[in-house]
Amino acid sequence: MTDSKPLNGSGGDVADPAANDAAAGFAVDDRFARFSQKFDIYSRAFWDPEIHSEKTDRFFETYRTPLKTWKKTEGFSQKDYALRNASWHLPDIFAELKEDENRREGFLDPFTVHRPGPDQQVPVESPAQMAREIKHVAKVFGADLVGIPGYDERWVYSHQYSRQGETEKPQELPNDLPNVIVIAQEMERDLIDTVPSALSGTATGIGYSYDTLVLLGLAQYIINLGYRAVATMNDSALAVPLAVKAGLGEYGRLGLLITEEYGPRVRIGKIFTDLPVSHDQPKSFGVKEFCTMCRRCSDACPVNAIPDGPPSDEVYNKSNLVGVTKWTVNAEPCFKFWANQNSDCSICVRVCPYNRGEGFWPRAWRRLAGTRFRRLALWLADKFAPGDRVGPHEWWRRGTEKYSDPDDRTS
Repeated sequence: MTDSKPLNGSGGDVADPAANDAAAGFAVDDRFARFSQKFDIYSRAFWDPEIHSEKTDRFFETYRTPLKTWKKTEGFSQKDYALRNASWHLPDIFAELKEDENRREGFLDPFTVHRPGPDQQVPVESPAQMAREIKHVAKVFGADLVGIPGYDERWVYSHQYSRQGETEKPQELPNDLPNVIVIAQEMERDLIDTVPSALSGTATGIGYSYDTLVLLGLAQYIINLGYRAVATMNDSALAVPLAVKAGLGEYGRLGLLITEEYGPRVRIGKIFTDLPVSHDQPKSFGVKEFCTMCRRCSDACPVNAIPDGPPSDEVYNKSNLVGVTKWTVNAEPCFKFWANQNSDCSICVRVCPYNRGEGFWPRAWRRLAGTRFRRLALWLADKFAPGDRVGPHEWWRRGTEKYSDPDDRTS
């Protein structure tokens, strides 16, 4: 990481990044220390005997190679795994492209710039107008949500993780890129409704695929304007705090970003850049107050990994941040459940009342949930949108029946 001083989008000294912590719902105390990606639960699955097992090895391996025997459980058939793994094909290609150089881009390392930009820069007279243009271009590439906070080193990993050496390696993200463009991609609700299943992992894979497409395209556009842009996905920095600072949503009890549009059903990507753009601010639409009384995710979690009390600074294990008061998920039992079922789990996302579709009534419910009538909103959610699981066979049936020949008596 470079030692130069970060600047804001207009060229002046950067404002205190903690200034809007309260608006973002953060409480960071003097014990805070930046997080190393080595202690991320997915990294620990490779080097930490407390997490690593034959089941965790199988969990990662079966994203790339077929199982020797297929489960008979619905949602875990060869067909379900085939679709899930196909959905991951694009991000996996980029992750494996430079493995011989000790890089897993998009997950442990930022994406490489393959085409340098021109020497001259397009002049930016109005950072606010450029921010609007960037959001427009992000939408053109396919971003569902986009916001822009300032650089905040607290959420940048202190170190990256080397899977080859099973150790830390230096953080390569420059700290003189004062702006962060945060995008979010919707995950398909119908697939999330089939959780837990291998089939449901398709929603995650497609989310990362769109993330990859949007990040690389938008970063290259900025580079073509003559500025620097570093595209990152799960690597380099914690995504949720930056997304909250970008005004894309709020922290929820389940430890994820909850957006107005899609609830927690999103994947997040970031671009660090020196392109002069104005910054967005955190916004509140009642998530903290609603989550305080709602226990759907914590009640539904099969391994009790989600807290049912108020936000706290409790540290469950080495995969948690220290010195931050928020709702924190216990990642160890959570990931062990993933490994046991051999696919990721999003039960908490499925049952979240904010996990809704589009249209008048979902929008009306979200507005109600942000008011003093939130208990009524929870009652309505429990009665009319309980978040029940949809069988994977039903997902396949619904999706294919539209192509059925009405004269086909065998259908």
